[in-house]
Amino acid sequence: MNALLNKIIFNLKYYGFWVLYFVVARFVFLVYHLNSTKNLDISEFFYVFIYGFRLDLSIAAYIVVFPFMIVLFGVFTNSRAILTIHQTYSWFILLVMNLLLFVDLFLYSYWNTRLDTTFVRYLNTPELMFASVNMSEIIVALLGFAVLSYLTYRAVNFLIYKHFKVIGRASLWSLPFLLLLIGVLILPIRGGLQTIPINQSNVYFSNKIYANHAAVNYAWNFMHAITKHVDANQNLFLEYSAEKASTLFKKYRKPLLMRDSIQPPVLKTKKPNIIFIIWEGFTAKVVGPLGGDSLITPNFNRYTKEGLLFTNFYANGDRTDKGLVSLLSGYYPQPKKSIIKMPMKSKKLPLLSQSMKIMGYHNSFYYGGDLNFGNMNTYLYNKGIDQIYGSEIFERKDWNSKWGVHDHILFERIIEDLKLNKKNPFFKTILTLTSHEPYEFPGKYRFGKNSELDKFKSSMAYTDKVVGDFVAFAKTQDWWENSLIIITADHGHPLPNNENEVFNTPNRFKIPMLWLGGALTNTGTVNDNLGSQVDLAFTLIDLLGADNSLFEFGTHLFNSNKKRFVHYIFNEGFGTLNNSGHIVYDFIKKDAIQAEGKEEETLKYQGKAILQTTYQDFLEK
Repeated sequence: MNALLNKIIFNLKYYGFWVLYFVVARFVFLVYHLNSTKNLDISEFFYVFIYGFRLDLSIAAYIVVFPFMIVLFGVFTNSRAILTIHQTYSWFILLVMNLLLFVDLFLYSYWNTRLDTTFVRYLNTPELMFASVNMSEIIVALLGFAVLSYLTYRAVNFLIYKHFKVIGRASLWSLPFLLLLIGVLILPIRGGLQTIPINQSNVYFSNKIYANHAAVNYAWNFMHAITKHVDANQNLFLEYSAEKASTLFKKYRKPLLMRDSIQPPVLKTKKPNIIFIIWEGFTAKVVGPLGGDSLITPNFNRYTKEGLLFTNFYANGDRTDKGLVSLLSGYYPQPKKSIIKMPMKSKKLPLLSQSMKIMGYHNSFYYGGDLNFGNMNTYLYNKGIDQIYGSEIFERKDWNSKWGVHDHILFERIIEDLKLNKKNPFFKTILTLTSHEPYEFPGKYRFGKNSELDKFKSSMAYTDKVVGDFVAFAKTQDWWENSLIIITADHGHPLPNNENEVFNTPNRFKIPMLWLGGALTNTGTVNDNLGSQVDLAFTLIDLLGADNSLFEFGTHLFNSNKKRFVHYIFNEGFGTLNNSGHIVYDFIKKDAIQAEGKEEETLKYQGKAILQTTYQDFLEK
């Protein structure tokens, strides 16, 4: 029993040492960057440690998995070699962590981002890596590294190994306990039992980007970058020379920017209030006026007769993280990757709220779920949004079992805020979630629960009722006549599905978009131009009379030129549409798996050029 207890205490002390190491490392970071740290309030200073602690626990747990296994193996022997292996591992990892710490301290001063694998690109050209560094800085860094390595070496020996000259044997019945101790490490590794594993967004808490950066654990961030290949700089979709691909893309886009093809004025007021509702998984297949089931969304169907309905509008990706950057940044998503999950890249994207802020809008963002999902927090912070609200503002009793609060709870909060609102013009972005699996909500399931399709249709009907009630409320407010409500989706949905249909046809990516409100010049109208999510920010900013040049991939939704096109991606391919037909291209097959119309080769040519150009831009962010 004593032998087992000693092993457990040894493991816990060892884990505690690494947690303490990273807490101290964060303190070193704050001291090293004292000029920035001085701008933090005292509460923000402590929150840096409080919020960052979960990532400290996570990376420490990764580090101790192998040592815990060494101790487990020690059950079978009391050999001094077991302890020697343990010590050697510790000293090696300490050297690596110390080295990464100094690289992080150094690079943050120049790049203003925490350690990832970017610097690896320069290892084969060290003269570029050190071009901005003088010799005195290099000497100081080397001395600091030597001193820190010596201190941490002494610390681990004193705190861990001083009283353990040998990791002694234990009886076989102690194995389950030691195995359990290893298994428990999964909790700090993933940050708890929540649905979404911990990521950088979990430690973002402030409007001061430095405070958020300081809370990020440098070692965790580096490991994440390696495992996610964040900085892989090879364009996976090279078909043409870079110049040719770029020229082709500009050629396809240019006719859609000509002002002589833009339709008459859409808005009758210069600065309308704007409410932007992004409806989870809202597919055209559930909207009657778009050729879908006419029974699922009766409120939306009714409102299409009162607003401006876009009948040929498409999502550019198949997930929420991809839909957000398409809608809010006018940026094409990437196959197999997600720029929103890469803070170093996503912070370089424009955001609709930033442009609105310049025009004098008060901005807010509402989501009933965890803003850490897909690094959403990181993407939204410091982008002109005055208030960002997530699930943390709601009581747990109002949550479904998985994602967050029900949509009606979310909109009740928004209605309360609108009643108190004194800031005009306002721009509110709302992201719903109840129509996401597992389709849980209170009340009657109008289409039953017997199948996934029944639950999906019922959840769509539920959110339709919520959105319908919200629009009805908006109509009673004095700001309605000077307001525009935009309703669209983050992405389409495979349901309702056609068993004979290729999975990623345009039908899956077609989504509704409806503009409502007193700010519209005409109501009960239709826009049948081909368009997609990346066009929205470009178009809206132009209609408001501001500079939309930051949204460099969008085209004008009210330009009726017949050369309009849509491009969307999924993990293993892409789809491209024009007014003559479409293709669905598969990366594995390296050819179209479905084609319609007479321009298959042209569409392949166009789709490849768009993908290569936009992916190269992603790599260069």
